[in-house]
Amino acid sequence: MVALILVDLQNDFLPGGALAVPEGDAVVPIANRLQPGFEVVVATQDWHPANHGSFAANHPGKRVYDEVKLGGLPQTLWPVHCVQNTKGADFAPGFDRRRIQQVFQKGIDPEIDSYSGFFDNADRRSTGLSEWLKDKRVREIYIAGLATDYCVRFTAFDGLGLGLRTHVIEDACRGVNVQPGDVERALREMRSAGVEVLHSNELKIG
Repeated sequence: MVALILVDLQNDFLPGGALAVPEGDAVVPIANRLQPGFEVVVATQDWHPANHGSFAANHPGKRVYDEVKLGGLPQTLWPVHCVQNTKGADFAPGFDRRRIQQVFQKGIDPEIDSYSGFFDNADRRSTGLSEWLKDKRVREIYIAGLATDYCVRFTAFDGLGLGLRTHVIEDACRGVNVQPGDVERALREMRSAGVEVLHSNELKIG
């Protein structure tokens, strides 16, 4: 069984959002076009409490993109984004969810961030995605969404770690690029680890 994982297609990651990914909105129509080609389609959703430790606003004297320790790990500080039950956490307008079989929420623990769709950054808590895919007998995953250099990258590495054949659809992703070249570095790292990075035109879909 083959699954498509659509990562964090949420308002706060679109242009004009609290943590806007450049051209993040360009991913939505590609994600919609991809879905009919897969037997299994799931989505992840950043779902932070307002007191989340990754928010710069919760660290007096710190600024966005400063680094702190959170849950014993280095943590980049972000603008307040994707807070539970806010418009920013809602899925993007135009994102067709009719084929989404399950949504997996992440980043719910204020003491640790969760870039991956599978686990938090310290691998202490599962989102339930790995167990769900195992139950569906999924052995191969294709990943698209936001952002290439963070949540897509971490999801891909965890997919490999779980023994799944893992692919990233490059044109169906966009990156934050906090530091120039972050997206290119992330793609290189994924390829080196064994992730196949490909273009949506290479897929045989409807």
